Amino acid sequence: MKTINTALCSYGLSGSVFHAPFINLHPGFKLRGSWERSKKLIQKDYPDAESYPSLEALLIDDRIDLVVVNTPTNTHYDYTKQALLAGKHVVVEKAFTTTVAEAEELKELAQKKEKKLSVYQNRRWDSDFKTVKKIVQEGVLGDIIEAEFHFDRYKPTLSYKQHVETPGPGAGIIKDLGPHLIDQALNLFGMPNAVFADMRITREASQINDYFESILYYDKLRVKLKASFLVREPVPSYIIHGTKGSFLKSRADGQEDNLRAGMKPNTSDWYTEPESEYGLLHTEKAGKVIREKVKSSQGSYLGYYDAMYKSIVDNQPIAVTAEDGVNVMRIIEAAIQSHNEQKVIAV
Repeated sequence: MKTINTALCSYGLSGSVFHAPFINLHPGFKLRGSWERSKKLIQKDYPDAESYPSLEALLIDDRIDLVVVNTPTNTHYDYTKQALLAGKHVVVEKAFTTTVAEAEELKELAQKKEKKLSVYQNRRWDSDFKTVKKIVQEGVLGDIIEAEFHFDRYKPTLSYKQHVETPGPGAGIIKDLGPHLIDQALNLFGMPNAVFADMRITREASQINDYFESILYYDKLRVKLKASFLVREPVPSYIIHGTKGSFLKSRADGQEDNLRAGMKPNTSDWYTEPESEYGLLHTEKAGKVIREKVKSSQGSYLGYYDAMYKSIVDNQPIAVTAEDGVNVMRIIEAAIQSHNEQKVIAV
């Protein structure tokens, strides 16, 4: 089995929770190390890994095949470009970049260098979204006429991470939680015709937008996206209505919580939702109205890295393409323009 030697650009929360456990678990990957600036932590968890003192040191290592750019959003364009120019495949965190122009340039550069470039939209492999996608694809709701996706949290205090709370091209909830919601909507329904959005500051002392609501306009469908840091009692995170029925589902995937708690994703039931979080399906089948709970699909971010492995080794299609990332950035830019001009923006 071919081994893909992989290095991270950071070993903080993102590196230690969302990437390293799955890279280490997959038999086709080898976690070679991470760029570490002040804290040197990776060797505590992975003794064979190397701590690189700089990005340059990481990129000149000829053993490295894949670089994971998991640093603040405003660095994504620069670090991804350097990695591609160094002849590496790249996985870059969301938001892909800070502008559509940057995203398109990176997509074209990857094509020119014949390297794989993918955006790490791990939430496609959440148990809740996989369940929603299955329901939509099965057609049990008929023609979808309305969908509403939430990514709500209760975080009234500001983050300790300065880059998250400091105004700048990569800051704000639209580029934090927004890419998850937008990517999931586009993955299910494709690109919309137009976008409307409203953003605002709701937390005391916040300097960045921490609330956004957007409507994606399709020919016969409207998709509402909403994220907030001041939702103590959540509503269903997925609400879908069709000509035959409705489906309601909580955002209940617990992979992040388990990973933060130090659990490893190496069990056969990783990650299975409890029955209390099963979605509610109210529809019509064979002329009979049914109202029942739907068992959740199994979630695992390992699915992302398995798809990435097959793309690099077997040249199979990338699960989350650079074009997917460009499209998310198109929606984000349209949403920001819509908010600023207070009108619907054609995409």
